[in-house]
Amino acid sequence: MSSHRIGIIGGSGLYNLEGFTHQKWVKVKTPFGSPSDELLTGKLAGREVVFLPRHARGHRILPSELNHRANIWAMKKLGVAWIISVSAVGSLQAKYKPCDIVLIDQFLDRTKRDFEHTFFGRGIVGHIAFADPVCEELRQLLLKNARIQKARVHDGGTYVNMEGPAFSTRAESITNHKLGYDVIGMTNLGEAKCAREAEIAYATMAMITDYDCWKVDEAHVTVEMVIANLMRNAATAKAVVARTIAQIPAEPNWPCHSALKNAIMTDRKVWPRKTIAELKPILAKYL
Repeated sequence: MSSHRIGIIGGSGLYNLEGFTHQKWVKVKTPFGSPSDELLTGKLAGREVVFLPRHARGHRILPSELNHRANIWAMKKLGVAWIISVSAVGSLQAKYKPCDIVLIDQFLDRTKRDFEHTFFGRGIVGHIAFADPVCEELRQLLLKNARIQKARVHDGGTYVNMEGPAFSTRAESITNHKLGYDVIGMTNLGEAKCAREAEIAYATMAMITDYDCWKVDEAHVTVEMVIANLMRNAATAKAVVARTIAQIPAEPNWPCHSALKNAIMTDRKVWPRKTIAELKPILAKYL
């Protein structure tokens, strides 16, 4: 049995997964502050799993308050080598209907906090390759299993990561629609960047909840609409996640698992001791 764990980051409703046994909430301290919540460890589909409620239990953390470094560091510390993200998004194109799933393959960064989306700095300079920001092997597994579940699923798409917490203005939404982008959300880009630096394979199941506000013949997005459609989507999401977990290989040997191999520019001899200590779970194999 693999000692490498599989992470799930999603809404609080997701941890009631059928067959998720040996559940135990674990508190993890990180050099970057507190993760969103305690992490729930356990077993699912014969694998060790770690679940993190992205916005904390009870949904108490704004998207721009998320501490992506702490969340991903905590996952890495607990031995996570793959992360499935389940995330609510708005649709920017008519073909993506509420309750559809989009297995995105690209991100567009519209955040104002990119310095918080990296573990590097403080004496160690690293530049990861991020041309393909989603782990393709994990994405393909999710795609195959979403099709088996007969979900309305779309293969590929660009996720615009806005800052929030307000939803888009109509002008912003129409611009994103006209530029041909696919979905919009507030959370996944920082996770994807930190996961790549931590050599964790990361893929997003983007769950469509609304049409943002570009589509004038539809009611514009409200929290009520988002929650109602997430509830409708929850059963499908859980089934796809459980099925995928059972098929993830025992050993982490996909390209994402060696993302740092040629990424660190700073000479090993001058790495500051304090930064090495902070990044130990991430840099372990390069020390």
